[in-house]
Amino acid sequence: MPIVRVGTRGSKLAVAQTRQFVERLAAASGRQFELVRVTTHGDVNRASLSTLGGQGVFATELREALRAGEVDLAVHSLKDLPTAPAPGLSLVAHPAREDARDALCARDGLTFAELPEGALVGTGSPRRIAQLRRVRPDLELRDIRGNIDTRLGFVEHGELDAVLLACAGLARLGREESVTDRFGLDEFPTAPGQGSLAIEAREGWVLETVTGGDGLALVDDAATRAAVDAERGVLNGLDAGCSAPVGVHAVVDGGVLRVHARVYGPDRFAEAHGEIEIDLGTVRDASVAIAGGMRGTRATGPMPDHEPDAVVVGAYAPAVLAAQLVSELFAQGAGEFIVE
Repeated sequence: MPIVRVGTRGSKLAVAQTRQFVERLAAASGRQFELVRVTTHGDVNRASLSTLGGQGVFATELREALRAGEVDLAVHSLKDLPTAPAPGLSLVAHPAREDARDALCARDGLTFAELPEGALVGTGSPRRIAQLRRVRPDLELRDIRGNIDTRLGFVEHGELDAVLLACAGLARLGREESVTDRFGLDEFPTAPGQGSLAIEAREGWVLETVTGGDGLALVDDAATRAAVDAERGVLNGLDAGCSAPVGVHAVVDGGVLRVHARVYGPDRFAEAHGEIEIDLGTVRDASVAIAGGMRGTRATGPMPDHEPDAVVVGAYAPAVLAAQLVSELFAQGAGEFIVE
C-alpha cells in the first residue's frame, strides 16, 4: 500500500500534534505515513489575528494542498477552521478531545486571583480579552502573537507577568509545568473546537486499513464530534469568525448533549449568554425547527420523516441544539456584538 501523506502546518505545536495523531492512526490502521509541512498565510503574517480576520488564515494553504493531491490528509486545530464547508473536502475524523480550557501561565507561580493590580497579561484573542476585562478590569492587557515558546518567553524574560494559552497545546508540547491556573469552562467558555483536532480529506477519499477496514473510523470520537459540531453550529449561526468575541463549550455527558455560549459586547458588562441541552437517547422529532432568524443563514427545512436512529441523532442533534441557542442569543442582542 502507498505511503499516506499527511499535511500539517510547520509550527512546533502543529507538527507535534500531527505526529501524535499519526502514531495513533498508524497503530490502528497498519499503514505508513509521511508528514508534509505546509506554510500558511497565518504563519508568515505577524499581524494581529483580529486584524487578519481569522477566516482560514491557518487552513487555506493546507486545503489547497489537499485539492492538488499533494497530501492525502490534513490535520487542523479545529478552532482555526472556518465553519463554512470547503468545496470538494470533508472533515473525516475528530479524535478524542483534549482539555478545552484556557490556562494562565504566570511568573512566580501566581494564580489568576493572585495577579497584582496592573499586572501585564498577554493574549491575542478578543474573546479572552473580553473575559478578562469582565472579571479583572484592573489588569493591563497586551496583544501578542507567536508560538507557545515565544509567548512563554515573554513571561520568563520579564516582559509580561502572565499569558493565556490553551491547555491542550501546552500538553501536546509537554509544557504543562508552565501552567499556574486553569479557567473553568462555565465562566470562561473557550473558542469553538478548542482542544480538538480536525482531520480533512478530499471527498470520497478513504483510508483503507491493512485488513480492509476504514482506518479513519477507528480514530473518530463520536462524543467529540457531537460536541464540536454543536459549538461550530453556534459560531456559524452567529455569522461570526474564528476571532470573534464568542465563547462556546459543549459536552456529551450520560447521553445528554449540553452546550452553553457567551457573546461579549464592547462594554465589559454587555453580554448575551445561554445554555441548552438535549437528551440524545430521547430525541424523537427529527424535524425540530432549524432556526430561522439566524443572521446570514436560512432554515434548512425539515429533517427526513422517519423515526430517528443513531445516525439521524448523531447528524442532526448538534445542529438543532445550536440553532435553538443562537435564536436565544440573538434575542439578547448578540447580533450587535459581532463585528463584521
